[in-house]
Amino acid sequence: MAALKPVSPMALASPQRCDTAGVANPEAALSRRFLYYMSLMREAEDRIERKLYRQGKIVGGVYVGRGQEAICVGAGLVAAPQDVLFPSHRDLGLFFIRGVEPREVFAQYMGRAGGLTQGRDANMHMGDLNRRIVAIISAMAAAVPVAAGAAMALKQQRSPNIVFVFFGDGATSRGDWHEGINLAAVQKAPLVLICNNNQYAYSTPLDKQMACRDVADRAPGYGIPAEIVDGNDAWAVYEATHRAAEHARQGLGPYLIECKTFRMTGHSAHDAGDYVPKDRWQEWGAKDPIVRMEQLMLERGYASRQQLDDLHAEIRGQVDEAVAWAEASPFPDPSTLTDNVYEPAPAPAPTVEKA
Repeated sequence: MAALKPVSPMALASPQRCDTAGVANPEAALSRRFLYYMSLMREAEDRIERKLYRQGKIVGGVYVGRGQEAICVGAGLVAAPQDVLFPSHRDLGLFFIRGVEPREVFAQYMGRAGGLTQGRDANMHMGDLNRRIVAIISAMAAAVPVAAGAAMALKQQRSPNIVFVFFGDGATSRGDWHEGINLAAVQKAPLVLICNNNQYAYSTPLDKQMACRDVADRAPGYGIPAEIVDGNDAWAVYEATHRAAEHARQGLGPYLIECKTFRMTGHSAHDAGDYVPKDRWQEWGAKDPIVRMEQLMLERGYASRQQLDDLHAEIRGQVDEAVAWAEASPFPDPSTLTDNVYEPAPAPAPTVEKA
């Protein structure tokens, strides 16, 4: 078998399976892509949370998606390059799929000029409109009305593109989430709603913040379809997102996907997660999406153990290089503080009538 090499990010972002056209085994090729992006996301976030943050090199807080990588990667490889993405703070894989370099991410987290916001606005509030990624909104539910507006704009423009918005289970208990869903449903906006149901809204377990059993139960009240998938299975997420995207592209309105998963870390780097029962760590650790993808690839002959080990070694090398580049990068020049900041035009001077 040939070595498992990284792939061109933009070549993978397609609404159809044409990204594997001409490949002898499309399922093997796509499985390798899942593994590459999930592993790159895991390695980058581990370096940020477990090393750089504890070394005092990170500017701001750290929130990672350990254990949830299959969701953003499975969904992200469905989106077309001109579709609009609204990531949450646990969806770093979306950035890599859209072509953001690891060095840009590390520079962002270290407050350097080479980051996506050139050293402004802490770290996770990053986006890139050139890559059709809208910057993260901390209160994730607040992104849903904005995403609904973006989807309505695409519809008005008769664009073939759609919007994907990501959020956690806790977001679905906020008023702005419901307002955004209602508006998008009434307007039949081309919006795919992806819930990372990781069982906890910070430290609040699911059964303490909603009375219905599943987040998907909320969808019928707005007249939109919903389905529940295994959020630790990249293939399951990918297939569900295909169905949702096709629904939205056909002008049928929003579609909700609830991805059942678990946050294999505290809410943030400063949270030990002591409120989580110990047996749950073991239960969900056995469902690790990266390990599961590796097992599938080995069982089906998509890769050898040596090829998988070589891929992880190559990713570690990429991250080493990216960290070194970011650490050597300058902090932003203070004289540029007000660059790219909206400044309203001065009000016209009042006219004085002459007697």
